[in-house]
Amino acid sequence: MSGHSKWSSIKHKKGAADAKRGKLFSKLAKEISLAARGGGGDLETNARLRQAVMAARSANMPNDNVERAIKKGTGGLEGSQLVELSYEAYGPGGVAFFITCLSDNRNRTVASVRSLFTRHNINQAGGGAVSRLFQRKARFVVEGPSADEDKVLELLLDGGADVDSVEASEGTVEILAPPDQFDTIGGLLDKAGLHPTQAAINFMPLTTVQVTDPVVARAVVRFLDAAEDDDDVQNVYSNFEMSDEMMAMLAKE
Repeated sequence: MSGHSKWSSIKHKKGAADAKRGKLFSKLAKEISLAARGGGGDLETNARLRQAVMAARSANMPNDNVERAIKKGTGGLEGSQLVELSYEAYGPGGVAFFITCLSDNRNRTVASVRSLFTRHNINQAGGGAVSRLFQRKARFVVEGPSADEDKVLELLLDGGADVDSVEASEGTVEILAPPDQFDTIGGLLDKAGLHPTQAAINFMPLTTVQVTDPVVARAVVRFLDAAEDDDDVQNVYSNFEMSDEMMAMLAKE
């Protein structure tokens, strides 16, 4: 599991606060609305919407919120028009960040992201400078008693899924696969009663940057947390790696 994924899982386990959950639901609702606006509200014919709804269900987002977001996207309810924006940047230690945003006010979002970069000494990069370091992958996380690496792998292979990796760590199984396998794997997990706590198509790093300096590590995760806390930021992807001991130390701060 990549460093960014490990840090996200640590925060996921800690992040039961209502404020954090509300912010997550808001981001999920934006993605659902945009997907519905672009491809309609039918889950059977709109792959992006299926993915967005599965991600929402993995986060235990209430069905009423999901339905409301779909209706906003299809015009059944009033709502602001969203635009997609992305930013590429380098931070301390040469760590790369690829940031995606969904916004109803482009100027506000541009100013907000630039302010984040300035406060955290992040250098914005040109288009393609960072995104070329990542590839899109279907990613699922299964936690708890069902997180058995061998059983999950057997389930997926027997079901005909094309899987890149199945990796277990501390009661968690992470599944990575080509993006076009998202529906197949999601269906197999659902049929087997394995409900992932995370399910999305993410940008995963092709290569990683090892962070060993505590000062650099602290700066990286502080920026990561601040960016993900921004209302207009939808996702933050990074290519850092750091030891479990380092992450445990930072998680206590």
